Amino acid sequence: MASFFQHLRYVLVSNPVTLLAFSLFACMLLVAIFGPALVPYDPLASAPTGALKPPSLQHWFGTDQVGRDVFSRVVVATRLDLLISFSAVALSFFVGTALGAVSGFWGGWTDRILGRLLDTIMAFPLFVLAMGIVAASGNTIENIVIATAIINLPFYARVARAEVAIRRNAGWVQAAKLSGNHDARILFARVVPNILPPMMVQISLNMGWAILNAAGLSFIGLGVRPPTPEWGIMVAEGASYIVSGEWWLALFPGLALMIAVFTFNLMGDGLRDLVDPARRT
Repeated sequence: MASFFQHLRYVLVSNPVTLLAFSLFACMLLVAIFGPALVPYDPLASAPTGALKPPSLQHWFGTDQVGRDVFSRVVVATRLDLLISFSAVALSFFVGTALGAVSGFWGGWTDRILGRLLDTIMAFPLFVLAMGIVAASGNTIENIVIATAIINLPFYARVARAEVAIRRNAGWVQAAKLSGNHDARILFARVVPNILPPMMVQISLNMGWAILNAAGLSFIGLGVRPPTPEWGIMVAEGASYIVSGEWWLALFPGLALMIAVFTFNLMGDGLRDLVDPARRT
């Protein structure tokens, strides 16, 4: 454990961009964990007499069309958006990596069947496919997570398949087989840990994309249902008020989305270096 933290410190110090990304990510986690307990107003409490008030010392991000505090809603929405993103990416990562690793290691009919399945998923525009899944199964948080995981599945499966196929005939794999290790043990205990560095970059990119996907579904009415605080819903509700001058309704949740995607896009190189065995030497 001590060596891990030493390596983490080395990765952060050696790359200022990675340090910035991890710092922003830590701030988002703190907001998601403690924010709902610290916000100054109830994010669901309406006050019609205080509707559409611009940003002020009392309401830092202003109020929306029914008088709810925008700052409180943006902060509370952080937990839900990160939860959807983490859950969807974790599900697609574990399932996609397992399928891709099995396909690349053994090949044959397993590889052909998985290849056709992935081709079928990739044949659809991914956001349209997510819309269809959510529309057919219902716009609950669980279905949004599943839909987002399904459209992300090909990315991990294809990367894992390619990386495993390169390594399956390596000398150290053959030596492990000659030592009496079972193929499944070699695959998941030896080969899969060595393909994690490129997978980490994909995870980072998909985290931001998963947040945008959830926000996009909410924007068109197929995501999280109002009045639940969620960045996509808030942008959708505020878009119609921009022309009348209430710019803060869409600006602040939009900025939160931008910062989250920006952070996850910057984290890719740092996550790769963190799990790369060659960087620890």
